[in-house]
Amino acid sequence: MVLSERVPQTPNMNDLYRELETNREQGLRMLQLLQQAELIALLNSPTKSLKRLSKPAKIYLDNANLMYALTPLANKGTLRETFFFNQMRTLGAVTLPAKGDFLIDGHLLFEVGGRNKTFEQIKDEPDSYLAVDGIEYGLHNRIPLYAFGLMY
Repeated sequence: MVLSERVPQTPNMNDLYRELETNREQGLRMLQLLQQAELIALLNSPTKSLKRLSKPAKIYLDNANLMYALTPLANKGTLRETFFFNQMRTLGAVTLPAKGDFLIDGHLLFEVGGRNKTFEQIKDEPDSYLAVDGIEYGLHNRIPLYAFGLMY
């Protein structure tokens, strides 16, 4: 419940442990078990450091259906990102880039948004795409969000 109200978030792990009334070791174990049970998904940065083992870059619920089950008012932007992350992580490594929302296999950059989403945030990045909700067909690097649901 605690995570469902805040995802996706860049977690302050100490605050999260305090709210869960646990310590660091048990808190990390809880996150690991929730991920193994496919209740949450952890998005990490592409850097290979020890910090990555103790702090995910963002925490998402595993899929958008869980959001509706656990929160009365699911945020539409969060639903979009959760859906996209859920679909794409089965295809390859998904990490958090410096610009944009998701980096797939270290070179495909995606920004997820609604019908009016523009390339402003990722305009100078190579291999960058928009995953756009509310459109029926894509044009150039604008891909309908629903198309990513056909990836499996």
